[in-house]
Amino acid sequence: MTESGAESRATPSFAELDALSTEELRERAFTLARERRDIGFFWSVIRHLPNADEAAALDGSPNSAGPTVDEAVALWREFTGHGYEETAPLLRAAFIDYLQKH
Repeated sequence: MTESGAESRATPSFAELDALSTEELRERAFTLARERRDIGFFWSVIRHLPNADEAAALDGSPNSAGPTVDEAVALWREFTGHGYEETAPLLRAAFIDYLQKH
Protein backbone atom coordinates (compact mmCIF):
# COMPACT_ATOMS: atom_id res chain seq x y z
CA MET A 1 0.00 0.00 0.00
CA THR A 2 1.42 3.41 -0.92
CA GLU A 3 1.07 6.54 1.11
CA SER A 4 -0.20 9.81 -0.32
CA GLY A 5 2.18 12.76 -0.65
CA ALA A 6 0.85 14.41 2.51
CA GLU A 7 1.13 11.23 4.56
CA SER A 8 4.63 10.36 3.33
CA ARG A 9 5.97 13.82 4.11
CA ALA A 10 8.04 13.72 7.26
CA THR A 11 7.30 16.50 9.71
CA PRO A 12 10.44 18.60 10.09
CA SER A 13 11.76 19.07 13.60
CA PHE A 14 11.58 22.39 15.37
CA ALA A 15 15.36 22.78 14.98
CA GLU A 16 15.17 22.18 11.22
CA LEU A 17 12.38 24.71 10.80
CA ASP A 18 13.96 27.25 13.15
CA ALA A 19 17.14 27.17 11.04
CA LEU A 20 15.16 28.51 8.03
CA SER A 21 14.71 32.18 7.26
CA THR A 22 11.38 33.78 8.14
CA GLU A 23 10.66 34.22 4.44
CA GLU A 24 11.28 30.50 3.76
CA LEU A 25 9.00 29.58 6.66
CA ARG A 26 6.33 31.92 5.28
CA GLU A 27 6.58 30.38 1.81
CA ARG A 28 6.30 26.83 3.16
CA ALA A 29 3.41 27.65 5.52
CA PHE A 30 1.52 29.59 2.82
CA THR A 31 1.98 26.77 0.30
CA LEU A 32 0.66 24.24 2.78
CA ALA A 33 -2.25 26.47 3.81
CA ARG A 34 -3.17 27.00 0.14
CA GLU A 35 -3.13 23.23 -0.45
CA ARG A 36 -5.39 22.78 2.58
CA ARG A 37 -7.53 25.81 1.68
CA ASP A 38 -7.01 26.95 5.26
CA ILE A 39 -8.38 30.49 5.22
CA GLY A 40 -8.31 30.63 9.01
CA PHE A 41 -4.52 30.40 8.95
CA PHE A 42 -4.26 33.25 6.45
CA TRP A 43 -6.51 35.50 8.48
CA SER A 44 -4.58 34.75 11.67
CA VAL A 45 -1.39 35.86 9.89
CA ILE A 46 -3.01 39.05 8.58
CA ARG A 47 -4.23 39.96 12.07
CA HIS A 48 -0.62 39.90 13.32
CA LEU A 49 0.78 42.11 10.57
CA PRO A 50 1.39 45.81 11.09
CA ASN A 51 -1.34 47.81 9.33
CA ALA A 52 -3.69 44.83 9.59
CA ASP A 53 -6.67 47.13 9.07
CA GLU A 54 -5.47 48.05 5.56
CA ALA A 55 -4.71 44.42 4.69
CA ALA A 56 -8.14 43.28 5.89
CA ALA A 57 -9.73 45.72 3.45
CA LEU A 58 -8.39 43.68 0.52
CA ASP A 59 -10.78 41.34 -1.29
CA GLY A 60 -11.12 38.36 1.04
CA SER A 61 -13.24 36.08 -1.13
CA PRO A 62 -12.33 32.39 -0.79
CA ASN A 63 -11.14 32.18 -4.41
CA SER A 64 -8.55 34.88 -3.82
CA ALA A 65 -7.32 34.06 -0.30
CA GLY A 66 -3.84 32.97 -1.42
CA PRO A 67 -3.15 35.91 -3.74
CA THR A 68 -4.81 38.36 -1.33
CA VAL A 69 -2.58 37.30 1.55
CA ASP A 70 0.50 37.30 -0.66
CA GLU A 71 -0.41 40.80 -1.87
CA ALA A 72 -1.00 41.99 1.70
CA VAL A 73 2.34 40.60 2.86
CA ALA A 74 4.15 42.04 -0.18
CA LEU A 75 2.56 45.44 0.35
CA TRP A 76 3.39 45.42 4.04
CA ARG A 77 6.97 44.34 3.40
CA GLU A 78 7.39 47.05 0.77
CA PHE A 79 6.23 49.73 3.20
CA THR A 80 8.40 48.44 6.03
CA GLY A 81 11.62 47.98 4.09
CA HIS A 82 11.26 44.23 3.39
CA GLY A 83 11.65 43.22 7.02
CA TYR A 84 9.41 41.58 9.55
CA GLU A 85 10.65 43.90 12.29
CA GLU A 86 8.99 43.41 15.69
CA THR A 87 6.50 40.84 14.39
CA ALA A 88 9.20 38.41 13.23
CA PRO A 89 9.27 36.24 16.38
CA LEU A 90 5.48 35.95 16.46
CA LEU A 91 5.21 35.18 12.74
CA ARG A 92 8.08 32.67 12.88
CA ALA A 93 6.37 30.88 15.77
CA ALA A 94 3.05 30.81 13.88
CA PHE A 95 4.69 29.47 10.71
CA ILE A 96 6.67 26.79 12.57
CA ASP A 97 3.63 25.76 14.60
CA TYR A 98 1.50 25.45 11.47
CA LEU A 99 4.11 23.42 9.60
CA GLN A 100 4.57 21.02 12.49
CA LYS A 101 0.83 20.49 13.09
CA HIS A 102 -0.16 19.97 9.46
